[in-house]
Formats: sequence, structure tokens, C-alpha cells
Amino acid sequence: MQRVIYSRLHDSIDAISYRYYGSSRVELILSANPRIHEHGAILPIGTPVIIPPMIVDAPKKQTIQLWD
Repeated sequence: MQRVIYSRLHDSIDAISYRYYGSSRVELILSANPRIHEHGAILPIGTPVIIPPMIVDAPKKQTIQLWD
């Protein structure tokens, strides 16, 4: 489920990405907020930012074939 946060003092999209995802997932935030780039590199305080859920692929199980 996506949520809306509001930017803090000196927040950038990259900083928000690290805070909520633990890594740089800027493309997710930009796709959920198509016009956010109009604010520039540093967002004004109180700018609403949609934080979409990060989709994680399930790890594939490794299978071992005993006989050919």
C-alpha cells in the first residue's frame, strides 16, 4: 500500500528514497509523482510525496537433479 509523506527541511528525492527503502529507488518515487521534478533538487518543506510499495521478487528455489 502506498503512503503519502511530507518533505522535511533540505529533503531531496534521493534522501527520501534512502530513508524509506534503505537504497536508492528514485525511479519508484518519480513514477508515483510525475511532476515532482518541477520543484528542483531540494523539495520545499511540506511537499507531499507518494511513497509506493517496493515490489520484491521472491527468491527462486535452487533445485538439484540427482539423475540425468
